[in-house]
Amino acid sequence: MSDLVTGDAVVLGLRPARLPSRALAILLDLLVYVAGYLLISVGLILATASLDGAARAAVSVASFVLILVGVPIAVETLSRGRSLGKLACGLRVVRDDGGPIRFRHALVRGAFGVFELLMTFGSVACIASLFSERGRRLGDVFAGTLVIRERVPGARVMPVPPPPPWLAGRFGGLDLSAVPDGLWLAVRQYLTRMDQLDPQVGASMAARLADDLVARTGAPPPVGVPAAAFLMAVVHERQSRDAARAFRQAAPGAQPVPYGPPVPVVMPAVVPVAPPVVPAHGAPVQPPKATGFAPPA
Repeated sequence: MSDLVTGDAVVLGLRPARLPSRALAILLDLLVYVAGYLLISVGLILATASLDGAARAAVSVASFVLILVGVPIAVETLSRGRSLGKLACGLRVVRDDGGPIRFRHALVRGAFGVFELLMTFGSVACIASLFSERGRRLGDVFAGTLVIRERVPGARVMPVPPPPPWLAGRFGGLDLSAVPDGLWLAVRQYLTRMDQLDPQVGASMAARLADDLVARTGAPPPVGVPAAAFLMAVVHERQSRDAARAFRQAAPGAQPVPYGPPVPVVMPAVVPVAPPVVPAHGAPVQPPKATGFAPPA
């Protein structure tokens, strides 16, 4: 990925196209242009049969320049960097700052393309693209352009597992406004990958995330609730609130969607702390620190 920074200090994550995809796109474009050039040349030969040799040569050169040079420049300019081959391969020509190209960019690319692609049969363009960090040929370097991939496979988003039924609606009174987005992301990543972790590692990670969530909400940890189930229930509560808020914004005249009677969070029972165990040598041993969540079954 190419991290380009615009003048507004915005980082653009662009994926430059490499040599195989670019070569396939250029090959498709050349097939179309050459086929059109041959058809038009046959028509021009029949139409100029009565002219002398110099006139026929001038018409031939003009048709070559118009079809194999002018048409690609016009196509890239009007389509903002998408020719037929690039459209089929999911590519696009953009400026170095990520913006759409203009006529001058397409003109420079087309002028260098005559030498790179037609006169040298693409060898110069292949060598330049292999030595370039972002796969650019000479026309891209002098025009200040870049060929990027538009169709990028998206990452599969795993759903968050639902909480146990007996926890539904239990945390409706929690204040989730102080929970940062980074903590929500960490909780979501843990819940979507908890089955792939070692049980001991997953249990300690769930307890740590649950403690951080409890510290942000200001509510005491519930008694008898496993840490992973607590995280599922709180994430489900946040999703329910976001869905209800989006529904109210989409339908301004609709009545607010009630969450149901909020069920207060169960306060932990006061458990007397056992006195420290004094071994034979007289050094007190502190009891382990409790997190307030039930141990994993």
